Parts: sequence; structure tokens; C-alpha cells
Amino acid sequence: MLFKRKPEMPKAEEALPGRVETMPVAPAHFVNGNPLEGDFEGLERAYFGLGCFWGAERMFWQEPGVVSSAVGYMAGFTPNPSYEEVCSGLTGHNEVVMVVFDPKLTSYSRMLEVFWAGHDPTQGMQQGNDVGTQYRSGIYATSESQLLAAEASRDAFQPELDTAGYGAITTEIEASPSFYYAEDYHQQYLAKNPNGYCGLGGTGHKLPAGWED
Repeated sequence: MLFKRKPEMPKAEEALPGRVETMPVAPAHFVNGNPLEGDFEGLERAYFGLGCFWGAERMFWQEPGVVSSAVGYMAGFTPNPSYEEVCSGLTGHNEVVMVVFDPKLTSYSRMLEVFWAGHDPTQGMQQGNDVGTQYRSGIYATSESQLLAAEASRDAFQPELDTAGYGAITTEIEASPSFYYAEDYHQQYLAKNPNGYCGLGGTGHKLPAGWED
């Protein structure tokens, strides 16, 4: 019997060279009309990887208090990679959702709750049938407070999964590296293609009440 080799992160010296040019994206969110790029003054950004970014982005843009969202690539080596390059496994990037939310209307803790409920964080370099380094679970914090909250939420969620018979959480949690916007056709993909592929499936478990205390 032949076994397919599990996907592994490339070394920096093995990564594709990429390019200087950024991917052009539309000026406005396809669903709510808010900007996809900018300083987002008075708002907060969060970055999450939880499998195919099409379904992940829709899950977040539907959340009350979320002002904008976009998909892109993070935590790899190749500058401004293309989708095809990321899928090759030779950039090291993860498919990620940028979530821009109003902290007066919602919270980073709520974003973490959506993240953990929306996928299975124990699968390593895959999510369901999607296998590859770009489908790994990841939280990329934009501040020390986000980093501490992400780690606390992981520690609170693991016992819930242990009780349900799941393995160890494999989510990488680190300070936010560079975010590279994905090609425009990926942005708000499931709004443009309502019958498109989603690929997400959670464990059916949520963070315990009061975990952030």
C-alpha cells in the first residue's frame, strides 16, 4: 500500500521568489461596500487561518460588528504570492482571513469564539478533505493583548476537545507577519458564487462560558 507523504513546511531557501507587485483588489467589500484596504482608524484587525478561506471569510463577515474582511496569505516566505504558488506548498503561506471589527460593537474574544467553533484545530496541515500547508490552523495576533487572549482561548478549548475524544490542538499562534492580499476573485468569493465550495466543518464544540475571565 502506498501512503501519500504528509505536507511539510518548506525551508526559506526552498521557497519560491515571489514578486514586488501586490495583488490588485477591488476598493470595496462586495457584500457591505466598506473598504478592503486602509488604516481602519478606530477599528481593530484580526487574522485567522482555519482552512479554505472562502468559507472562513463568509463566517466572519456575517458577524455583527465586523466592518470589513478580506482573504490573503500569511506566515510564509514568498512575497506577494499567487494562489497557484501557495497551493504548490512552496511558499509556506497559510490561507488567512483579515477581519476588521468595531471594538465598540463586538470584541476580539468574540472573534476567537467564531474561530474555534468554525473548524477542527487538531488536524495539522489540513482541514477536512483539504490537505496542504495552506490549510493549517493559525491565529496571527496584532498586539500583545491579542496574543495573550489567543493563548488563553486555546488553553480553555483543549479540555473541551479532550473530553470529546479529539487530539491536541495544532493551531499556530504568533505575532502577525505580513499579510498579502489574495487575488480579487477570491475576495468575498461565496457572495459572488453562492453555490461555491465552502470546505469548513467545526467539531461541534465551543469555548466554555467565562473562559476569558
